[in-house]
Amino acid sequence: MRLAIRHTTHYQFSQPATRGLQRLRLRPKSTHGQQIIDWQMQLEGARQEAEYDDQHQNHTTLVSVEPGASAITITCSGHVETSDNNGMIGQHTGHMPLWYFLAQTELTRPGPKMRALAGTLETGRGDPLALLHALSQGVLGAVRYEIGFTDAATPAEAAMTAGRGVCQDHAHIFIGTARMLGIPARYVSGYLMMNDRIDQEAGHGWAEAHLAGLGWVAFDVSNGISADARYVRVATGCDYREAAPVTGISYGEGESALAVSLAVEQQLVEQ
Repeated sequence: MRLAIRHTTHYQFSQPATRGLQRLRLRPKSTHGQQIIDWQMQLEGARQEAEYDDQHQNHTTLVSVEPGASAITITCSGHVETSDNNGMIGQHTGHMPLWYFLAQTELTRPGPKMRALAGTLETGRGDPLALLHALSQGVLGAVRYEIGFTDAATPAEAAMTAGRGVCQDHAHIFIGTARMLGIPARYVSGYLMMNDRIDQEAGHGWAEAHLAGLGWVAFDVSNGISADARYVRVATGCDYREAAPVTGISYGEGESALAVSLAVEQQLVEQ
């Protein structure tokens, strides 16, 4: 499947920015199951300072805010060829060892609610893949998808206690619980082609867990499925903070407002 993607991030400052630096993880990975056909990034109100691949092999761009800019616009667009591998991403590669993905972070650390959830899965330990599917279903059953009750800094246990959250919260709960059960897990940020619309308000987040013999396997807890050809992997990390599309700070006396627009659609290829 060939997907056409256009992603625009716009920051509006109430007063001109003095200076600032942004770290962008917006270029999709070239990995098993997806091939980047073309990809472009355009900047307004900012300039590129450096490019590199980080410790998770995420393509990263550092940009600086132009002094006096009243707004920044980052526009990414391109085409990605994807295939359906039943959520199988492949064997582990990269700079970080697998044990690194067993360590809990501030966003994934389990509490009583997550430990209780893990306790309900003990009977599935003989089949790790079935265990993870049961975990995914358990998270979705315990945490209703609802916008407006959590944000990027909400820990997994807090979302679990509240019983509501979004894809980021679902992924963090899944990751933290999987690690507690001895299974390496990581966060994925990327794009999902929706079946009922093209325009979206934000990108998507899901989880991957590593199983012996299978490698990394993707679980989209919010939708109750494994990733298929509609998914585009952009960045991975131990949690959202390590895979966030845009991070950084801008300096000035005013405040900033963020607006995001995203369009993902299938592109028909002439034979």
